[in-house]
Amino acid sequence: MKEKNQVREHWGGSLGFILAAAGSAIGLGNLWKFPYVTGQNGGGAFILVYLLAVLVIGFPVMVCEIAIGRNAQSDPITAFQKLCPKKTGSTHMTGVLLLLAACGLFCFGKFGMSGLFFLIALVIFWYGWAAVGILSVVTPFFILSFYGTVGGWTIAYFFKGLFQQLNFTDPDSAKQVFDTFVATPSHGIFFQLLFTLTTGSVIWFGIKNGIELASKFLMPVLLIFILILIMRSVTLPGANAGISYLLTPDFSQITPHVFLSALGQAFFSLSLGMGAIMTYGSYLDSEKNILSSSLFIIVADTFFALLAGLAIFPAVMAMGMEPSAGPGLVFQVMPATFNSIGDHLGWLWSSIFFFLIFIAALTSAISIAEGCVTCLIDHFKFRRKTAVFWTILLVSVSGIFCTLSVTNWDRLPFLQRGLVWAFGSTNASLFDLMDQFSSNYMLPLGGLGTSLFVGWQWGMRYALTELRKGGSDVTDVNFFALLAGLKDDPLSKGTHSLTLALILGILIRFISPICVILVFLYNIGWLSLK
Repeated sequence: MKEKNQVREHWGGSLGFILAAAGSAIGLGNLWKFPYVTGQNGGGAFILVYLLAVLVIGFPVMVCEIAIGRNAQSDPITAFQKLCPKKTGSTHMTGVLLLLAACGLFCFGKFGMSGLFFLIALVIFWYGWAAVGILSVVTPFFILSFYGTVGGWTIAYFFKGLFQQLNFTDPDSAKQVFDTFVATPSHGIFFQLLFTLTTGSVIWFGIKNGIELASKFLMPVLLIFILILIMRSVTLPGANAGISYLLTPDFSQITPHVFLSALGQAFFSLSLGMGAIMTYGSYLDSEKNILSSSLFIIVADTFFALLAGLAIFPAVMAMGMEPSAGPGLVFQVMPATFNSIGDHLGWLWSSIFFFLIFIAALTSAISIAEGCVTCLIDHFKFRRKTAVFWTILLVSVSGIFCTLSVTNWDRLPFLQRGLVWAFGSTNASLFDLMDQFSSNYMLPLGGLGTSLFVGWQWGMRYALTELRKGGSDVTDVNFFALLAGLKDDPLSKGTHSLTLALILGILIRFISPICVILVFLYNIGWLSLK
């Protein structure tokens, strides 16, 4: 079961790492969540703020995660233990504050949150900064549990489209079909297990022969299929309204709510705060350039998000559908939209669309699961196949509970009563609770801990030393000279110039943590903006 001396795998090349990491970022956050969040927040105005959020939060935090992973060459827990083996005053202070918060919550009858705060405080006291690594391993388990449910839906809807079972032209009919499907436990569990086992079958074969090989195949397929949908979508009569809605910013729509929604979406979309990018970074050779790889991953993620918008909004608005339909946009509005086109090929466009969503979900699920597997391999010395087996088994069991809870809590009365006792009256299913808890609490806290660790504990000096590996001195070039194409000009360097290193340091130490804190407070309802 355990093996002490395992040779650590590495990516076969930069392309494999970039495609795998881009596949991690390009998931349901791009093709499911990004379109409907964009529709709910004013179209082009939201995209403009989103691009800014990617640069302010996404790029610095991604650089931090890859730098930590590559420097430590291990899973997130072991990485933090290697880089900061001793407990610090900051971790002790955080633990004390959490204990005080736990006492206060207990006095107000918030037993579940009180126990949670108390448990987190104990973990911080015992593990110090490695608690951030533990969070980065627990988070992917939570996410993959409900992620498998949605991934299973995409497989089911692909076959439904292929066998012409999505022949409706209005969202109300689509909603009835969707509600009937999720209300049938056997169907949901079968496809959820199919998706989870597919994920496990890829990571079973390791980095080069599993994840890297799959990414080199799946990512081009993803691009081809989304381009096919775009060509059909933008050539529809009336599609210009959707293109204009997506790309024309209405600055009157930019509100504090839109700004914080964009920050949160950027964080969710890039797979940050869940240890996936850090894990992938741990398989990266020292001669690879972290900055250029991070930039390419972020550009690819944003590019695919915009492509998803171009595939969806022109068709939706051309057919007179509502672009701000919310989460039902994918499973309800889109099938109705494709069948309304009138070319009798609605089944084909629906099949392509849901196959596209499936590939995006699979590439992300692979990276999420790999974070748990790597922890078992590095920290607990499991063999890879043993680690994959236990990860997939536990996620499958947890995913079954999520799938059962989607439409009817009565299927899990013991679990419902326990959660109501711990956290108060709730109508949300286990699926919703795990989604909300991981997205609103765990991801922001993981990213915040990573930024604070690199900026204030490990130190920007050591982080920049890691970033300078790979034969690049780009961090020391004057920022404006870099933009102007004067990177190799000897006069563009200097200790007193505005370099990329200085900008990264400011972003990582101050700007990113502040933005993440605002997103966290907004998501949990402590910060209300009109």
